[in-house]
Amino acid sequence: MDSTGDVQVLESSFVAQSEAAPKKGLWLSPLDLMQGNRHTPTVYLYHRHRASSSDDFFDVTRLKASLAKALVIFYPLAGRFAVDDNGRPEISCNGEGALFVVARSHRLTVDDVGNMKPSPELRRLLVPRVEPSSIIMAIQVTFFRNGGDHAAALELELPCHDRTLLRARRSPPPALSSKLYTALTLTDTDPRRPIDSAVLAVSKDQVAALKRLCGGTSTFCAVGAVVWQCACVARRLPPDAEARVSFPVNVRRKVRPPLPDRYFGNAIVRVCATGAARDIAAEAPASVARRIRRVIGETDDELVRSAIDYFEVETMGTSGGGGGGARKNQLTRGSLPETDLRIISWLGMPTYDADFGWGSPLVMSRAESIRGGFVYIVNDDGAGRGGGVRVLMSMEAQNIKEMERLLYAKLSSLVL
Repeated sequence: MDSTGDVQVLESSFVAQSEAAPKKGLWLSPLDLMQGNRHTPTVYLYHRHRASSSDDFFDVTRLKASLAKALVIFYPLAGRFAVDDNGRPEISCNGEGALFVVARSHRLTVDDVGNMKPSPELRRLLVPRVEPSSIIMAIQVTFFRNGGDHAAALELELPCHDRTLLRARRSPPPALSSKLYTALTLTDTDPRRPIDSAVLAVSKDQVAALKRLCGGTSTFCAVGAVVWQCACVARRLPPDAEARVSFPVNVRRKVRPPLPDRYFGNAIVRVCATGAARDIAAEAPASVARRIRRVIGETDDELVRSAIDYFEVETMGTSGGGGGGARKNQLTRGSLPETDLRIISWLGMPTYDADFGWGSPLVMSRAESIRGGFVYIVNDDGAGRGGGVRVLMSMEAQNIKEMERLLYAKLSSLVL
């Protein structure tokens, strides 16, 4: 039995498929390779129902059996990251299984954890250590003193695993659009620069008022515009500096032909809106929101195909659709320059649909967010039912308090 202080690891094992599944190398598209070999640490918190007994709440045996069935369909998750004979990264669908960890805390409660912001400490407590790093999926179920726990879940729908639908073209890549955010390497002018994070709540009324102010645009465009403005001011950027906000766009319906609804692969392209720091800070929120909305609207099949061609060359050093030897992975875990902000939308995602029979989770959040300049916008209670959002902000420690003050001052003025 291992221990991390407040949380004790009771069991660690691998869960393989309950039935035979394809064993092969799964080709990865340039958009898959763009993301690199990285895991997304998330936490789901649940309360035990009063009517439940301690024996049947989140029964580990049943969870493992369910996971084993799910991995028959989602068989790449039971595999390992590898490289093919040409040196191209792939998923080896070898059935070695997903890492499954069971832990317990005799001191912490669900409320204790629910009040924690994304941090290295939260990740250390509740996210399993992935060793070796080639493991694709890892789950930890932690039982707390008052009977809550957190877990990850799978949706049982027949997925499409054909990543070749996003293969690069054989012709030389065309001139790249300035709307694409193509910086693969995250730079930091001072690696010792301390980074801090905050969870900023935006109420239903504030979201509604902000959307009205921005001409009825989407929640992402409206909230993203104000966050970008406040970040430019809080960071005290030089007036002539080029400020950039980048964000992923789901391209499943933008490519021609569209991808299958259940395409099980990365299908996002990072694009960016730009402007002089003085303009972004001084413009009306509606104008800044239009900058963001315009870039989203102009993301079409040609731009997506250009991005695929570009990332094939950048990640593999080729101009076609395969081989040639992979370049060293240029993606790092560093911070963005202070002129840049990356906003990731989890709005509308079924993050609160992970129901194991005891209802939706109380809280779903990233476990850790320590990369400066990264922002996540998430619904406060699931797929927008409550109307409010949470902004998970990570930026320079010297600027984050001012960022919080500016954002709440601007939001408060909207609903007075």
